[in-house]
Amino acid sequence: MATMKTPGVYIVEKNAFPNSVVEVATAVPAFVGYTEKASNNGAPLLKKPFRIASLAEFERYFGRENAPLLDILPVDGKDSDITADFFASPTAGAAQAPYAVRHAKGNRRVLYWAMRHFFQNGGGPCYVVSVGDYKAAPDPDVLIGGVAALAAELEPTMVVIPDAVVLTEPQCIYVQQQMLSHCGEVMKNRFAILDVYDGWRERQDPKFQPIDKFRSDLGVNNLMWGAAYYPWVRTGILQDREISFDNFSNRKLLGGLLKASLDPAVLAKFGGVIDAAAQSDDEWKAAARKDWDDQNTAKGDAAVKGADAKKQGDDWAAANGDAWVAQQKGQTNATLASVIDLYGAIAKQAAIQVNLMPPSAAMAGVYCMVDNTRGVWKAPANVSLNNVTAPAVAISHDQQEDLNVTPTGKSINAIRAFIGEGVLVWGARTLDGNSLDWRYVNVRRTMIMLEESSRLAAKAMVFEPNVAGTWLTIKSMIQNFLTSVWKRGGLAGAVPEDAFSVFCGLGETMTSEDILEGILRVTVLVAVTRPAEFIEITFQQQMQKS
Repeated sequence: MATMKTPGVYIVEKNAFPNSVVEVATAVPAFVGYTEKASNNGAPLLKKPFRIASLAEFERYFGRENAPLLDILPVDGKDSDITADFFASPTAGAAQAPYAVRHAKGNRRVLYWAMRHFFQNGGGPCYVVSVGDYKAAPDPDVLIGGVAALAAELEPTMVVIPDAVVLTEPQCIYVQQQMLSHCGEVMKNRFAILDVYDGWRERQDPKFQPIDKFRSDLGVNNLMWGAAYYPWVRTGILQDREISFDNFSNRKLLGGLLKASLDPAVLAKFGGVIDAAAQSDDEWKAAARKDWDDQNTAKGDAAVKGADAKKQGDDWAAANGDAWVAQQKGQTNATLASVIDLYGAIAKQAAIQVNLMPPSAAMAGVYCMVDNTRGVWKAPANVSLNNVTAPAVAISHDQQEDLNVTPTGKSINAIRAFIGEGVLVWGARTLDGNSLDWRYVNVRRTMIMLEESSRLAAKAMVFEPNVAGTWLTIKSMIQNFLTSVWKRGGLAGAVPEDAFSVFCGLGETMTSEDILEGILRVTVLVAVTRPAEFIEITFQQQMQKS
C-alpha cells in the first residue's frame, strides 16, 4: 500500500485469486546419438542440447542419414547367428549357395532413422544432443556424456538413446543403467525408454537369449524410472528402390553373383554395366575424367591439346566430377534393377536390414501423441505403430505372459501384430513390474507431472512468511490444480474429495520446530487412474423362464 502523506484519492488493487499451478509439459523427449553434423549457422552444437520441432529442423542442424553400408556374407551353416537371406550361384554353372545381407561392422548409426520414425508416430518438439559425427567410433562414455549434458535443461521429460544398440551388449546395458540413474537419481523428473539389445532375435534363441540377458544384466536400481519394449520392428522407412550397389561394401562379390545368374546372351549385353557397378569410388572418379578426355579429344579442339589440357581436365573433374559420377551411378543402378532379378532380391534384403529398427524412438512418438490427445494419465498402449509392417518376432498370448508378469519384476512391454488391427503396443508397465505403486508407465509419468508442476508453482512462496495465510494460499493453489486434472480424467474418484487431499499447516504437516527452522511442509494424496490391464467377463447360465 502506498504511503498516504498528501490529501487525495488513492487506488489500491488487491488480488482476488490465488496463484495458479501451471501444468508442465510431459511430451518432450531428448535424443542422444551420432549425427552427420552439429551446427547452427556456424555455431557448434556438439554435445549441446538443442530444441527442434520437426524432421526438417533436424536435417538443417544435424544433417541426414549415415549411408547404409552392408556386407554380402556366405552362410556356411556353422554360425547360428547368420541365416540365409537369398540363394545364388558363386560362379557360372555352379550350384546355388546361401548368402546373407548384414550391416557392415562399425558402420551403422540409428539416430537419423529413429528421428524419422519418431515424427511418423506423433512426435513433436524434442531435444537432440549430438555426441559426434559418423566418423567417430561409438563410445558408451561419450553417449553418457550426452545424457549428462541434459542436466542443465529443465524441459525434457524423456530420455532416448537409439544408438545404444550399435554398441556391444555390455556397453549398451551400461549406457541404459546410466540413463535410469540420470532419470531417477540425478533429475527425478524424467523417464527412460529402453531397447532390448538384439531385440530382433527370438527370446528362446539358445545362443543369445536377449530377454533373459537383458533382465539379468540391467540390475535392480531405478527400475521405476524406465520401460523397455520388445521386439524390434520392421518398418517401411527406406524403400527397396533407395538401395543401390553403392550401399554394398563388397561390390566385386556382388558383381560376380550377378554375372553368374545371367544367361550368356544377357551377360554379353549387360556385363559392362555389372563391371561398372563393381568399380571402386576411385575407379568411378577416374572414369569421369576419362569421359571428359574422350569427349574433348573427339572434338579436336586445339585448346585441350596444349600444355594446359591436364589443368582443364582437373578443373572440370573438381567442379563436375561428382555430379557425373552420381548420374552414371543412377543410370547403372536403374539398369541393374530392371534387368536382373537377383539384384532386386538382394536390394530387398538390404532394405529389410536397414528398416529393422529398435522401437524406443517410435514409442517416444506414441507417448507424445497420447499425451497430447488424451493426457499423460492415459496408458500409452493399445495404440498402433505407424510405418511398421510387422514386429521382428511374432509373440503369442502365452509367450507374452512371462514378459508382462515375472518373478524378477522386470516387466517388458510387448509389441504384437493382431489380424485386422495392425501392429499394436500391448503393454504399459515400467521395469518395476512388481511394485503396486510404480507398476504402470502412466502412473509414474503422471506423478512426475504433478510433482514438477506443484514444485515450480510453490517457488513463488519461497521466503514468504511461514504463517497460516501462506499455508492457505499454497493449499488452495494445489487444490485448484488437482481439481482441473480430476475434471479431465487424470485422477480417480466420483468427487474431488475422493480423488485427492491436500494438507498444510501447524499440527497437520509441521511442528513448531519446523517453523523455527523455516520449513513449510505440504502433503498431497492423489488417486491416480490405473489402466484396466486385465478385463474379466464372467458368463453364467440361468434357469429358463417361461
